[in-house]
Parts: sequence; C-alpha cells; structure tokens
Amino acid sequence: MIDRNGYRSNVGIILLNSKNEVFWGKRIKQDSWQFPQGGIKPGESPEQAMYRELTEEVGLHPWHVEIIGRTRHWLRYEVPDQWIRRDWRGNYKGQKQIWYLLRLVGRDCDVSLRTSVRPEFDAWRWNQYWVELESVVEFKRQVYRQALTELARLLNRPLPPFGSDNNGRSGYDAREQVASAPAKQGD
Repeated sequence: MIDRNGYRSNVGIILLNSKNEVFWGKRIKQDSWQFPQGGIKPGESPEQAMYRELTEEVGLHPWHVEIIGRTRHWLRYEVPDQWIRRDWRGNYKGQKQIWYLLRLVGRDCDVSLRTSVRPEFDAWRWNQYWVELESVVEFKRQVYRQALTELARLLNRPLPPFGSDNNGRSGYDAREQVASAPAKQGD
C-alpha cells in the first residue's frame, strides 16, 4: 500500500513494561536495534496491523498488552535509495507510520521471537524510555524521536535534554518535531 506521495502505510510499536522501560528488538543477524514495526495490509486498520505485527515479531497477543495511546498523525521517514528494492524505485519514498504506545500486562516470558517463519529479531531487551538512538538505522532516528516525544505526554515523561538530539547536533528541540508532524491523517 504505497500512497500517491510514495509512502507505504506502516505501524510502529513502543512497548512498555511496568517500569516504563521500552522493548528493543535486535534485527536478526545485524547489530541494529529497533522497535517492532510493519506494513499495513489492504483492508487492515492501523490497530489490526499493530496487533498482527506484535504477534508476528514479538509473539504477544492482544490479551498480553493494553493500548495507552497512539500518535495523532502519520509520522514519515524517507528511505535512502540504496535501501529501496529495485522494483519499488521511482514510486517509493519511504514509510508513513502510526505509532502505538502499549503496556505489557503479560509477563516477560510471554515474549517469543520465533513465532514467525521469518523472524525479525534474534534478541531483545528493556531500555529506559529516553535511550540513545545510535543503534537504530540512521534514517529512522528522527521518526523514533518524534514518536517517543509525542507519546511521552501519556506517561508524564519529561522531554529529553534540549541541548542536543542524541546525535551531537546542538539546538535540537523535541517539541519542534511534534509540531512539524504532518497535519492530515488519511493522505
């Protein structure tokens, strides 16, 4: 499902434990970590896609989690040309995502990375909410910041330090990133 602007509809999942630590999955056979995420199939709502991806990637079912909230609008990122499949080049720019904030009400032992025929992750861990993003592939870092910043309001979490963007760039203000999120939901 690529829209007329070249963005594939997708969901992202920020999963919290009882200590408000976030779930990070290590990409299989790579040294990068990320939140669970995945594409929305035709006829699927963002919420249905979120539950499907949660089960496929993390082995959790709807009864293992509660929804705390979601982003108000689509958050977008562009994918560098070298990462785009050849058959998508020319009409694909990147992803537009609705991000969900979930709380694990099950147990850590309910997590299973091997429920899918093609697992996404080969390891996982809990990290503090505001963790450095160096282990996330570079072109996704900004959308991660946007999602974490917007959803922090639901946990009464303070925003990250405004002196840098966790990548050493000064003058970063996370509030600007939320304000710059696209205003339309359905495009």
